[in-house]
Amino acid sequence: MKKKVIIPLTIIVCLLAVECVLRFKWGFCDALLYRSDPHYEYIAQPNQSHHRFGCNILYNSYSQRNDEPDSTRIHILGLGDSVLFGGQWIDQDSLATSIFTRETGMQMLNISAGSWGPDNCAAYLKENGTFGAKAMILVCSSHDAYDVMDFKPVVGVHSSYPSSQYKLAIVEVLDRYLLPRLKGMFRKKQLDPDEQVLHSAIVKKGKNFNPGFFKLKEIAANAHIPFLIYLHPDAEEQKINSFNEMGQLIIKWANENHVPLYNGFEGREDISMYHDGIHLNVKGQKNLSANMETMVEESLNESFSK
Repeated sequence: MKKKVIIPLTIIVCLLAVECVLRFKWGFCDALLYRSDPHYEYIAQPNQSHHRFGCNILYNSYSQRNDEPDSTRIHILGLGDSVLFGGQWIDQDSLATSIFTRETGMQMLNISAGSWGPDNCAAYLKENGTFGAKAMILVCSSHDAYDVMDFKPVVGVHSSYPSSQYKLAIVEVLDRYLLPRLKGMFRKKQLDPDEQVLHSAIVKKGKNFNPGFFKLKEIAANAHIPFLIYLHPDAEEQKINSFNEMGQLIIKWANENHVPLYNGFEGREDISMYHDGIHLNVKGQKNLSANMETMVEESLNESFSK
């Protein structure tokens, strides 16, 4: 009789202990949440604060990964995808945009989301404005040349874009992480749009050059502010020390349209700064911030001298 009571009770206690560890130590059931958008596909839900995998994640009322825009500071727009977003493995204070804000006294607004392209960024600015910014920087990679919005549903469909929290941490671990990996052992692994743990270069299959480059240039011109591009190489490009054909197209476009372009090779990026095949670790985020500080300083000095 005692065994019939002790064994189930032991199992329950163990499950409760595991649930508590997963919740309070690792931040399960506290994921970043997203919403769909008719103009730019998807974006993080506004006004979020999470502690996930040991990192703090903060989003303001404009769905930017930073504090509310401070009217007493000069604003710089940081636009991009998951490289600038940083992922849930980068603490808020370790983001390039956060470091830039601390070190310059200006406030860089982090307007980004996993797998966003330049057209997503342009659509966001068209809807929300430029926040009185004095410059905008697009952080992009070679694949953004053809990464055009297609509005395929991802929010609440793909595990990287949840719209609500799991009720139990154990269920989240099983459903979002363990079971997909077990299934992946028996079928070809699909690219995770958010995490993008890569074994080879990203290749987008779009037919047309991303119109967002032109739109961002137009938005900047209408606001009378500089538009700058930072081209970040992926790990495969690091191996050959050169951008692929898509990256070369972006460089060609920037030259033809007189848009200042800085690249990661010139910015002293190296493979030790990578979290995976394309995303930056803490060291890489710090290096990106330093490069963006140089870009903005040069650009604003040029503007003031005119």
